[in-house]
Amino acid sequence: MEKKDIPYLSTAELAELIRQKEVSPVEVTESYLERIADLNFKFNSYLTVCHKEALQAAHEAEQAILQGNYLGPMHGIPVAVKDQIWTKGIRTTVGSRFMADFFPEEDATAVANLKEAGGIILGKTNLTEFALAGSQRNTPNRNPWDLDRFTGGSSAGSGSATAAFLCSTSLGEDTGGSIRRPAAWCGLAGLRPSWGRVSRYGVMPGSWSMDQVGPISRTVEDTAITLGAIAGYDPKDSYSSNVPVPDYRRALNGDIRGIRVGAIRELIHSDILDSEVREAIIKAGSVLEGLGATVEEVSLPLTIHGGTIAGTLINVESAMTYHDWIRDRLHDFGHSNQIGLLTGSIMPAQAYYKAQKLRELVRRQVLEALETYDVLILPTSKSCAPMLADDPVITSKEMAAAMTLVMTRPFNLANAPALSINCGFNSQGLPIGLQIGGRPFAEETVLKVGHAYEQSTPWHSMRPPNT
Repeated sequence: MEKKDIPYLSTAELAELIRQKEVSPVEVTESYLERIADLNFKFNSYLTVCHKEALQAAHEAEQAILQGNYLGPMHGIPVAVKDQIWTKGIRTTVGSRFMADFFPEEDATAVANLKEAGGIILGKTNLTEFALAGSQRNTPNRNPWDLDRFTGGSSAGSGSATAAFLCSTSLGEDTGGSIRRPAAWCGLAGLRPSWGRVSRYGVMPGSWSMDQVGPISRTVEDTAITLGAIAGYDPKDSYSSNVPVPDYRRALNGDIRGIRVGAIRELIHSDILDSEVREAIIKAGSVLEGLGATVEEVSLPLTIHGGTIAGTLINVESAMTYHDWIRDRLHDFGHSNQIGLLTGSIMPAQAYYKAQKLRELVRRQVLEALETYDVLILPTSKSCAPMLADDPVITSKEMAAAMTLVMTRPFNLANAPALSINCGFNSQGLPIGLQIGGRPFAEETVLKVGHAYEQSTPWHSMRPPNT
């Protein structure tokens, strides 16, 4: 195999070649670093490239494998990490002016787990400011499917790097949809795990009650491999859950006969949804039926309000996190974040209290539906990737509402896992995301359904035109 072809392999394919010693981690890492050097300017995926560190880790992985110490499918795999997640001795800016010179003294637990599994950190990826969905203070990411379009916040760089073959797999973070929306708009597989499944120690916070680290990958199998490497209990994270981590790849057997699928009526038939997206989601349901699943519409009326409820919680909790900077350096935030953080700062306690009560009602609706159905399906996003634009100046309630993530937030509110996979393209050639949500800590079921769909359709194998 020629070196230039290595980045186009899936993580699963690459892992097998490394295991068989048909390619070396050094050769693999060099191929990605060369591609980043040639193409990062085009997509603005990376803020920091860890050239020296990556090559050193690759040499160590190569020696370990040659000595018979193969660690598993992440060993020697190059990974991109969202610049919200601490990396020891490597700048971690969170996309902000406030932390432009922050060099953590230790790795986040998710990064430490990756390294322990043999993963190689290629660099830190671009993101919206403080991983909030609005302002992007660095040069915006460009979407490999259309360079004039956005990749989706906040894990924007992880989305573009993965779609542009500038990493084998990547880490993002999802508070209201920040893994799943880039996955949807870039034609990828992205999983927001259950709250507490992956440690958040060493992850700069947005909303303490909803933040969650997870993978953005090119296939569901790659997602399963990455999740398996980073998941697990961590005593350093007080909200980490001490539940067993299953073998996620083992669940990907393609057999979903008897699986019960609930299609959320209010979000599939909402008038805010683009008609081409709706058509693709309905067709995806038919594919699942053809594979032996039972698909029925289910009514969850409160889910349509998930964006507003989650937005209130995120604004208040983020304002609490960054209180001192809001007071002393407000104008160093981007415009839309100024609006969101100020709103959160002055929001009355009863509004936050009401949002928490409504969150519980949404959570109950979602979890009660999941007592009948194994998974729920709906669109990941109400439309495909939008055109790139400067930090928007919010001038109306209607404009603020248009920016709200509606489709993804019910699962954040329910602390439940949700996966986005590519389920086709619109008439402009832009990817459409199918979202599959499941019970808390039932990621293997979500991944199983997503993998079965993926293997029965061609969408995941299609390559963006600008790569």
